Amino acid sequence: MQSAIDQAVQVRLIATAPGSRPVPATLHYHPADPLAVRMSFPPEISLDGAAVEWTFARELLSEGLRGAAGTGDVRVRPLGGDRTVLELHVADGVAMVQMSSADIRLFLARAYEAVPAGEEQLDVDGGLAELLGGES
Repeated sequence: MQSAIDQAVQVRLIATAPGSRPVPATLHYHPADPLAVRMSFPPEISLDGAAVEWTFARELLSEGLRGAAGTGDVRVRPLGGDRTVLELHVADGVAMVQMSSADIRLFLARAYEAVPAGEEQLDVDGGLAELLGGES
């Protein structure tokens, strides 16, 4: 099985005050969870001082490079030709981050090389066993 893919990226956190600022983030992809992408942020950017991680569909990230995508907690859209905006919705508001579209394309190329579109297979039995406290 392919190993996990982690890619450090620089994002720009968009805020109303004092304005936007660059922050580090990491995109994660693991072939054992082939439909999902995780994006993690360091604790220093959160209001409560805890690390922040968002999980969303790999396909959503891909679609968001070409046009507005998503209707739920995570929405992705292009901004010009070289930037992409991710909107992260929570009960208290919305966090917006901009990142390089080239970084996303590179990450997705590696993820689709590990597990091509249409070849995603989920380990349902293993997942159920883990959920129920057994072993797969």
